[in-house]
Amino acid sequence: MVKGLMRLAPCAAVLFSMLSTAHAEDNRLVFTGTLGKMPIVFEVDTSDPEQVTGRYFYEKFHRDLELNGTYKNDVLLLTEGSDRMEPGKPLPTLKLQQIDGGWKGEWQNPKGKKLPVLVTDTPLPEVPTNALPYIVKLPKTEPYEYLRLQGLKLKTGKKQDFMGYTLQWWEEPDTKMTMFSIESGMPKEDLQRVNQQLLGRLWDEAISYYGCQLRGRGYAEFLQDVTPTFISPSVISLNISTSYYCGGAHPDFGDSPINLDVHTGHTLSLEDVLWVGEGKPLLHADRDNAGDTPLTKEEDEARSRYQREVFVPWLIKQLTALYPDEMKKPAEGDEDSCDFTDESVWGYSNWHFTAKGLYLGAYFARFQRGCDSPDWSVLPYSLIKQHPGAVKLELPKG
Repeated sequence: MVKGLMRLAPCAAVLFSMLSTAHAEDNRLVFTGTLGKMPIVFEVDTSDPEQVTGRYFYEKFHRDLELNGTYKNDVLLLTEGSDRMEPGKPLPTLKLQQIDGGWKGEWQNPKGKKLPVLVTDTPLPEVPTNALPYIVKLPKTEPYEYLRLQGLKLKTGKKQDFMGYTLQWWEEPDTKMTMFSIESGMPKEDLQRVNQQLLGRLWDEAISYYGCQLRGRGYAEFLQDVTPTFISPSVISLNISTSYYCGGAHPDFGDSPINLDVHTGHTLSLEDVLWVGEGKPLLHADRDNAGDTPLTKEEDEARSRYQREVFVPWLIKQLTALYPDEMKKPAEGDEDSCDFTDESVWGYSNWHFTAKGLYLGAYFARFQRGCDSPDWSVLPYSLIKQHPGAVKLELPKG
């Protein structure tokens, strides 16, 4: 069994019973057991016997170790890690024989040291009755990650007053991922609803951290900064800035705002807030994480067409009227300046609420990433109210 209890909510500590066999919705199978004397969680996909993939982590450390190899005659031959950064570097290996309900064999390092391995198809710990909705989904979709989170718990941080609301900050110490919950300033039902989404996002970012570490093969970086931008009786808005290197040619960075409808806990799409097209706004465009029916192919195409042909030209017109100096087209041949009149840089705009209006950020190609997310591109609420979206929201004056 995996040791430790996961802090799902403040002061929540529960005992776990047992669930059914651990397997993901695809071909990955999950086992628990020991390597030497150390408890591990082991995942493997043998659907292609010539290109078996997998990973495992020691329960004590939570970090993934990559596995690749073959499966033949009920035997797994796996290499641990990667020599991508040091070609030809000797690597540990695992040789595992399939047994009833699991695998048994040995691990061997390049110096010849051997340790026994035994992993079995052990039932999962049951989800606590007061678990976050995000956690409830994991046993079926990502049992490996569900088992990893059993050994993690949140640490309380500072309290902060923001726009008349009390925020409690949390940190997952192993990954350093942070998030806040709202402690006061709105009805209890609303608090519970939005805090479930906020803390669920914290656990999701922790899982993303481990995924980045695995892909980076020991050379990864994943740093985040969470900033609340607006809280009202109707909406909660924050921005997550991430700087990361998860393998590949270059490190990168980006923003990932969260905009929540307080009264439902659903993620708000831009069309929920602002609509400049004909007919009714497209509703619930970004709400897959809330369990709503995803967009059909036709709806997705209609949304893309609206953004490309209607919204972006309208947005550039408004920003040009509001910020003529910033939106001035650079002189021909001036490649060092930022061309905010280029429709392509607004095609996938990150947006969030602020005290002054709705912020929309531009996104440039890598060589001009310094132009990303200008601090001035805010549409005042007086303009937003003239073009309401699919959700009725109480917006500030301005």
